[in-house]
Amino acid sequence: MDLDPGAMDLADRYGLMISVIAPRPIAWVSTLSPEGLTNLAPFSFFTGICAEPMTICFAPVRNRRGRKKDTLVNVEATRQFVVNIATEETARAMNQTSADYPYGVSEFAKAGLTPLPSVKVRPPAVRESPVHLECELLQIVTISEGPLGGNLVIGRVVHVRVDDRLWKDGRIRHQDLKPIGRMEGAWYARVADAFELPRPKV
Repeated sequence: MDLDPGAMDLADRYGLMISVIAPRPIAWVSTLSPEGLTNLAPFSFFTGICAEPMTICFAPVRNRRGRKKDTLVNVEATRQFVVNIATEETARAMNQTSADYPYGVSEFAKAGLTPLPSVKVRPPAVRESPVHLECELLQIVTISEGPLGGNLVIGRVVHVRVDDRLWKDGRIRHQDLKPIGRMEGAWYARVADAFELPRPKV
């Protein structure tokens, strides 16, 4: 089967993307509004870019009415955010923060989560998350501004906080972290069935 994205319905294009780009890691992003109100939301279009400097990105997609996500509004205004890593233990709370609450409503409170003061940025981290990546905004790339249009938020990681129980010999093992990934629809994935393939030598 051959598919022309330009001939597909918008919802079908989105559905195709989230079905085949899977599993996707989740950036559980905490921000502050200019007035100091907390916001927390998950984004599964998320990845690392490079280690020098340590740089990551996530892509908040506009809603079906073309409105910006509160996270993007806050990052544009304050130029700071924290990526909290979602795990099996925090999955239900993370999912609660994906609800479309009015601007200014704290998802921390709605999900029963604890704001934890960050070290180098103003937005708080999620105490219940075992890994926090504190970020300063480098750039926002606007792809499109209509319904389901996207922006790529690129941030430099200025501080990392890791639960001491996870840090072993300078590494974090996925078996200990137990991160979750996003699939299509309401489905999520665990990494319990991972396998190892050493890189070939040339």
